[in-house]
Amino acid sequence: MTRQPINEPQSAEFKTTRIVVLSVCHFIHDVYSSFLSPLLPLLIEKLSMSLTQAGFLSSVMQLPALMNPYIGILADRISVRYFIIFAPALTAVPMSLIGLAPNYSILLLLLFITGISVSLFHVPSPVMISRLSGEKKGRGMSFYMTGGELARAVGPLVAVGMVSVYGLEGFYPIMIFGLAASAWLYFNFREIPIAVDKNRKISLLQTWRELRFILMPLTAILLARGFMHASITAFLPTFIKLETGDLWLAGIALTLFEISGVGGVFAAGSLSDRFGRRRILLISLLGAPISLLVFAWIGGWFRFLTLVVIGFTLLSTTPVMLALVQEHASSSPAAANGFFMMASFIARSAIVVVVGFIGDLIGLRATYFVSAIMGLAAIPFILKLPGKKSI
Repeated sequence: MTRQPINEPQSAEFKTTRIVVLSVCHFIHDVYSSFLSPLLPLLIEKLSMSLTQAGFLSSVMQLPALMNPYIGILADRISVRYFIIFAPALTAVPMSLIGLAPNYSILLLLLFITGISVSLFHVPSPVMISRLSGEKKGRGMSFYMTGGELARAVGPLVAVGMVSVYGLEGFYPIMIFGLAASAWLYFNFREIPIAVDKNRKISLLQTWRELRFILMPLTAILLARGFMHASITAFLPTFIKLETGDLWLAGIALTLFEISGVGGVFAAGSLSDRFGRRRILLISLLGAPISLLVFAWIGGWFRFLTLVVIGFTLLSTTPVMLALVQEHASSSPAAANGFFMMASFIARSAIVVVVGFIGDLIGLRATYFVSAIMGLAAIPFILKLPGKKSI
């Protein structure tokens, strides 16, 4: 009996086992890609880098994200299951070797290779999740994104823990988990293609024209949401430290935000399957800016309760938007996801600079008010999104 390709229309079943495998491997993959930030002080000391050189490291690692639409086109034309399969290993090896980099140039090369691998994994893997989820795309995206959010919370702890035991130049054996993840993916996905139609000619311009009705509102939403996301993820520890003088409390605040986000990510996709994508996005992007306004207004321990609400609502939007893209991108799903991920990258990278500039001008507390108001600007664009697509 031959196995049915995953892109056959009859695949309406929610394939829990394979979705969990891919979600766990998403977690393992993203743990490695989160190593740079916590290890940066040690790398600066070892290679005698300036802060400008140190800042450029992150940019080089994220630079391949600009190629996401082109990777998406490739993913739509050929079966790219091996991109997904080998990406955890391809990310794990260079990120496990950064402590051994003898000079700045080699470190840049390792991070650039990591950036390519990150794109090769993240562009086609949501397409695979979509195909495995049947009619419950939101639920599948929640499983998938929960892995990514957990990795952002756990990854820095893993990096610091391994380096504290084995040293910066001795923690490289940790790559074994990434290699094992690729082996696990190979045995579960080696016979599953995700190509749509090998003979169909697909262009980026054609994909954009067909999906701009959804990609343009989503880009506007990402930009509006980006102010809230940047002000919390980049500057929350700094704000809490300035307000309280307690560095540990600053770290606890960011961890609380991230853990709450894991809950939001896990719940939002399934809720959007039941109640509709627009409705859940509307609730989330009303709840997040209102909670951020309260956070900036009040003080004391109640502020940490508002962080739970901000994390749950703000971070819950990603699986819903991913499901929305895949729901309407039947002809070129990977290219559509590439456009979405490129917009998300630009929103994160550009807006964090803007938020930092605003913070220098008016202070971080006032910046949170501005970010919350900018977040409310997403509401009209949510209303422009299409309603639930009939299956």
